[in-house]
Amino acid sequence: MIFCRARKLLLYTGLSVCSALANADDSTPATAPHVQDPLAMTSLWQLTLGMIAVLGLIMGLAWLLKRSGRFQVAAGGGLRVLGGLSMGARERVVLLQVGETQLLLGVAPGRVQTLHVLDQVLDTDRKGKQPGFSDQLGRFLKKEQGDAS
Repeated sequence: MIFCRARKLLLYTGLSVCSALANADDSTPATAPHVQDPLAMTSLWQLTLGMIAVLGLIMGLAWLLKRSGRFQVAAGGGLRVLGGLSMGARERVVLLQVGETQLLLGVAPGRVQTLHVLDQVLDTDRKGKQPGFSDQLGRFLKKEQGDAS
């Protein structure tokens, strides 16, 4: 169906060009339209600036989508990152919630390791004067060290 439409479009275009050439007056010399050299400097500048504008637009949209969190795809809606804490230049501790289970993960370049599966769910809401994730994690780790001794 698409090929049929494309063939009809080509046929109509060819017929219109042929009729325009047949109706052209031979007594006046036909002036060729001014065709710009595609390798002219103005054409190259227009092409370069257009490509830079399109690439800038793509990068800007990607940045906006990343900042708004549109690239984060949840696994069935059951996986959430509750918080994270930087432990070094390239190491992080991340608290994940998978369904009703909370996992404490250590993330380093090329390695993700489960540090602890929390039995008691940490409250990570920051309403009122509740402590933040880093405070709760610090208290939890101190409690774990006290239990281990």
